[in-house]
Amino acid sequence: MARFYYEDEEFPAYISIGERRRKAERHARRLKSASPVIIDGRQIAKTFWGKSWCSNLERYSDFVNRLPRGRTYVRNRCVVDLQVEARKVRAQVSGSDLYKVEISISPIPKRQWADVCDDCAGAIDSLVELLEGKFSKTTMERLCRQETGLFPVPAEMKFSCSCPDSARMCKHVAAVLYGVGARLDVQPELLFKLRDVDQRDLVTNASRRMTKPTTAKLLDSDNLSELFGIEIAEPKRKTRKTGST
Repeated sequence: MARFYYEDEEFPAYISIGERRRKAERHARRLKSASPVIIDGRQIAKTFWGKSWCSNLERYSDFVNRLPRGRTYVRNRCVVDLQVEARKVRAQVSGSDLYKVEISISPIPKRQWADVCDDCAGAIDSLVELLEGKFSKTTMERLCRQETGLFPVPAEMKFSCSCPDSARMCKHVAAVLYGVGARLDVQPELLFKLRDVDQRDLVTNASRRMTKPTTAKLLDSDNLSELFGIEIAEPKRKTRKTGST
């Protein structure tokens, strides 16, 4: 790649968006079972979970200087492979070369997760509602609360990239972080996998309030079947035998 030099500093030559995308596509074709991040238009995330993830990143001053380059990279489809696992994100990003990125994320502390579940008990009626982000504003704010919600803080994230940039967060890492937000648009359950918790806890925790009729709303069998995804048989009524006289 051509480079320009100015006052002992080295800068890579400008690469057009079209050439950057063609290069990323070539890298993607060379990978087996790649799962690229495809952004259509300028908006990286469009759903509740994707937007919330990206908003959480932008809250922290630690990241503010590096995130803009990451947005450019992910919009140009440079994240040619992204895999989300429990506590880890693995990705490959097309830049001057093909770079490997790994992001380790701590699980939610058990006490914090228990507090989230307790605070949201009874407010989320089904997994479908949860994953589609269809719940009250109060519940949304609790789930997305800075430092005590579902999203990781900077201290809970460790980054590594095979590029020569020595910064804690290079532009390739930033692109992958935004790529996670885009992936949550279509697979929101990956957030719970990444934080190593079971999203069903947020739903089933409501059952604690069902045990006390004086303080909780009783649910009929149809509602229970829908809530827990099981079939509940109607109790058989006993028939009283009458003898002939």
